[in-house]
Amino acid sequence: MKYLNNEVVIGADALPKLLEALQQPAVSQIFVVVDANTFRYCYPILQPQLPAHTLIELPAGEEYKTITSCETVWNQLTDNSADRFAVVVNLGGGVITDLGGFCAATYKRGIRFIQVPTTLLAQVDASVGGKTGIDFQGFKNQIGVFQEPAGVYIDPQFLRTLDGRQLKSGYAEVVKHWLIADAGAFATQRQAGVLVEDWASIIEASVATKQRIVEADPLESGLRKVLNFGHTVGHALESYLLAQPGREILHGEAVAAGMLCEAWLSAQRGLLSSQEQESIELFLFSVFEKVQFVTLEAEPIAELALQDKKNSGSTINCTLLDGIGKALYDQPVTVAEIAESLRYYHRLE
Repeated sequence: MKYLNNEVVIGADALPKLLEALQQPAVSQIFVVVDANTFRYCYPILQPQLPAHTLIELPAGEEYKTITSCETVWNQLTDNSADRFAVVVNLGGGVITDLGGFCAATYKRGIRFIQVPTTLLAQVDASVGGKTGIDFQGFKNQIGVFQEPAGVYIDPQFLRTLDGRQLKSGYAEVVKHWLIADAGAFATQRQAGVLVEDWASIIEASVATKQRIVEADPLESGLRKVLNFGHTVGHALESYLLAQPGREILHGEAVAAGMLCEAWLSAQRGLLSSQEQESIELFLFSVFEKVQFVTLEAEPIAELALQDKKNSGSTINCTLLDGIGKALYDQPVTVAEIAESLRYYHRLE
């Protein structure tokens, strides 16, 4: 599979293909960015596939997706005299692929980077599409650039290193792809839930869905915004809880809650039937635990959507469903409507 003229390899051939890419004469140095978790569980799997390299280890967690962590990476690149023919290999989940890609895209005005995603979330979403970035002042991905990786190498064996909660977090993005672009997959694949034996086929189909959308709109000026379904409310909820120690949730958990809220908004506008809304709710609640917050927090959570990157001035632009399998982008919503959707979610059993 080719992805925007860059190689994407999914399956058992991924790591051998990575080795081939890194052995090209045009590669002067190799830097591998990991976090504490991927260093322990995933680096031993990758290390035999790597030529000589420099390891850069960061703490694990969304709270470290910051400019301070970028400085650690940039310092290591600078101290090792990395030139513009160096390659950064990002081994990790969405935090590492986003942050490592951003560091590479901005070092010396841009050096090549390769994504080796180790979580389901990163394999189906964060590592492909050319978005890089970090959080800033508590807002998700507030600072970043569009920059395509030189390659993405996806080996499903890394999923064995995940606990059930992390696996389900990534599954939310798979479901999102079904809801915005593949009604047939939602009707059939959801019967298995996360009890999947062949993750490679699920990943490949999900990446292909994203590929079609991103190729049509690489810089998110239009169609690509459909990929943000669940994220307007989800990012606001995630940012709110991330700022409160002990209440942090995973990205996919926030997106699942956001999809329920935005499905409700879709139904309120007559875009989604009550039967479709109910099928989405029954399925998502069969997989995901309910995100906990109190009703009085709905308004301050909703106000964080005013910082959403899809907005136009003070208008909050949301992606809504026009039936299962079709999405509409740039749908204006108000803070009051988002707060009401959160209160609806809070009432669901």
